Amino acid sequence: MKFSRHFLELNLGVLAISTSGIFGRMITLSPEITIFWRCLFASLILGAYIKLSKFSTKIIGNHDSKIILVGGLLMGIHWVTYFYALTLSNIAIAILTLHTFPAITSILEPLILKSKFQLHHLILAILVILGVWIILPSADMSDNVVLAIVFGLVSALAYALRNILTKKVVPNYNGSVLMFFQLVIMTFMLIPFIFIYNSSPINGDWPYLLMLILITTVIGHTLLVKHLKNYSAVTVGLLSSIIPVYSILWGLVFLKEIPNTQTIIGGSLILVSFVVESIYSNKSNA
Repeated sequence: MKFSRHFLELNLGVLAISTSGIFGRMITLSPEITIFWRCLFASLILGAYIKLSKFSTKIIGNHDSKIILVGGLLMGIHWVTYFYALTLSNIAIAILTLHTFPAITSILEPLILKSKFQLHHLILAILVILGVWIILPSADMSDNVVLAIVFGLVSALAYALRNILTKKVVPNYNGSVLMFFQLVIMTFMLIPFIFIYNSSPINGDWPYLLMLILITTVIGHTLLVKHLKNYSAVTVGLLSSIIPVYSILWGLVFLKEIPNTQTIIGGSLILVSFVVESIYSNKSNA
């Protein structure tokens, strides 16, 4: 199968985003402070790149401004709640609960964007849900795993809504510019937490924070936003279903978090949905 450049770039973005779990587990700062520094430095790097590339940063009208603002707030909620899930559990639980978002997207996108409903998207979304259900353990209500699942689901909802709303404005802007706007919004959104937590120096977290900023944020999310132009939010969401598999492998290599049989079975179902959607999307957008 001959892959298009757009398709390959989108999958490179997906691979880069999959590193968030391993870096999130290695960073010892609170989620709000971690995301604040992530947004601040990533926005500075992207801002410099945008200036050098001479991309336009002009926002077209109040309608776009509101969507970009809400998208940035939703992205902030997505990142913070996901990092809380990481602190409360392991990478597998956090990342796989988060990746119910393709199923949420497949239901919400046709309603919000008035787009055509596609049956295969719903079928693949159900397959993803089944995979996640198999992987998730039966947890005691007093266990931190339950909280991790709740934070993961909130993160999934916020991310699905952000992708759907961003789809409305993405044709009008460069992907790096859109990501820059949302990073700036998130930075201001999280400034109060610097004072709430009386944040301590970053110290030993610098290497992991820097990699989180450059690899996961600047490269991964910019490529993902860029290709919302070429693919539906549902397609991007379902292609991103491979992220849990990548993330669990990162955890296995760097943290020795060995997946159990449930994780392997559920992850295999998620992998099947990824391959099928890859074939569909590549045929449609080559």
